Amino acid sequence: MGQAALSQQPPAGRGRGGGFTEPDPVDFSDHTGWTSLFDGKTLTGWDGDKSYWHVQDGAIAVESTCEKPTGTIYLIWQGGEPADFELKLEMKGEGAAVNGGIQYRGAILDPNRARRAGPARAPDTPCPSGAPRGVPPAPETQAKWDMLGPQFDFDGRNNFTGQFYEQATGRGIIAWRGQVVRTEQGKHPRLLASLGDRNELAGYVHIDDWNQYHLIARGNVMTHIVNGRVMSTLIDEDVSMFRKSGLIGFEIEGTGKIWIRNIWLKKL
Repeated sequence: MGQAALSQQPPAGRGRGGGFTEPDPVDFSDHTGWTSLFDGKTLTGWDGDKSYWHVQDGAIAVESTCEKPTGTIYLIWQGGEPADFELKLEMKGEGAAVNGGIQYRGAILDPNRARRAGPARAPDTPCPSGAPRGVPPAPETQAKWDMLGPQFDFDGRNNFTGQFYEQATGRGIIAWRGQVVRTEQGKHPRLLASLGDRNELAGYVHIDDWNQYHLIARGNVMTHIVNGRVMSTLIDEDVSMFRKSGLIGFEIEGTGKIWIRNIWLKKL
């Protein structure tokens, strides 16, 4: 084929199925191929301290108050320990001091390594309501649900929502909001790229309203998306710490209320 003929061929991707077209947006409400983890009415399939965790107005709800603080407690899905998967749900918080998140690829903490202190004593000062201050549940009552592992973070002040935090492993915050981070054994985590300004990304999070959370865990790459914005990505190459599968659960700590609904899982 001569040079003239070559020059008349369409560039790669053009005129061959629309190679320059924009991708279709994801429909967050499309659940084809997904499995529902919550029936909207009961905690069937979930386990935790049900004196705190309950269903209200079609959502899983949990509240920590001055009079009845939760401490750090968990609700755990009983359907298995997924490896590669996507998880979609809606979550909102009430109260600036509330903190929590989505636990995944997690495990139950060894009781011999319990993070909790001994029995707490309520401060002498009363609650704003005038009622006596409460104390969190005793550690031994929560031990069978006490989780470790990755967390898709959430907080009422919106300082940390979307980041990659690891509970009870010693690694703590690994990928802050707005970061793509790589870990390697024996090395400090390294920043590979920026997804945007941390405070600017915070503006996409709805305070005191529902947010769409989308988690993609594929191999050692974990991506946290809130309301269609990538908040953080971790490429975990630290073979001494990486967990390829594990439990899914929810956590609350601090003071306030968390609501969760429309929970869907797709195994990859």
